Amino acid sequence: MTDSNQYTPPKVWTWNQPNGGKFASINRPIAGPTHEKELPVGRHPLQLYSLATPNGQKVTILLEELLALGHKGAEYDAWLIRIGEGDQFGSGFVEVNPNSKIPALMDRSGAQPVRVFESGSILLYLAEKFGAFVPTTQPERAEVLSWLFWQMGSAPYLGGGFGHFYAYAPTKIEYAIDRFAMETKRQLDVLDRRLAENEYLGGSAYTIADIAVFPWYGGLVKGWLYGDSAEFLSAHEYKNVLRWADAIAARPAVVRGRMVNRVSGDPAGQLRERHDAGDFETRTQDKVEG
Repeated sequence: MTDSNQYTPPKVWTWNQPNGGKFASINRPIAGPTHEKELPVGRHPLQLYSLATPNGQKVTILLEELLALGHKGAEYDAWLIRIGEGDQFGSGFVEVNPNSKIPALMDRSGAQPVRVFESGSILLYLAEKFGAFVPTTQPERAEVLSWLFWQMGSAPYLGGGFGHFYAYAPTKIEYAIDRFAMETKRQLDVLDRRLAENEYLGGSAYTIADIAVFPWYGGLVKGWLYGDSAEFLSAHEYKNVLRWADAIAARPAVVRGRMVNRVSGDPAGQLRERHDAGDFETRTQDKVEG
């Protein structure tokens, strides 16, 4: 690989297929399917195709929270999409999400199936469908939606920026790590200042704003993301974010939501597919392997 300090961009970029580090096998400059593969369909109206990345966790956490509130229509089948193996480029998945990213949702509860993709869009769709976790009056609604879209705009700097160059890039580039570490710490400070004055991001109530932000920034300060990145970023300094993250992490629905479609960590915390509430007791990976 060319030394990054000596690299001069060519007049016209061309795809160097082996480049890209850990994700070289699945990153490409074109869209569309790479192979024919239909998606499975379970017995519930809501069909989720996902993986327990931070973006995937947002949706499973919300679904488990909705079920905990008694919304029986929020029962769902969660099918595992192994993005490292290219499942997201199957023809069936691309029909649900032409952007080939998890999570993707099909709602079959009406006369016509509804596809919903992009995690923030799915959160808003489900919150409005069931009338929960999103305010209906102003200014509370605007505040919650502002923080929801703050997450959608900010997290790429954390994940694709800091996370990639700190943990995954084949070469450690000081400029890139410093640039995105600085921005990640600025974002943590934004959250810390907000949470110094409010219990939750939208105010006094737990909403989809918290559900969207928690898997990324809560996971970061709790040491769940990118190896030792919490120490590197001095995450202990953001005491209000830590207080908020601890409170959310302790919610039973959050514990369950983080288990769904998980393929790493403690086998007892992995529910690779979820088709019924009882699966948390009978189908975790430790029991499947046993």
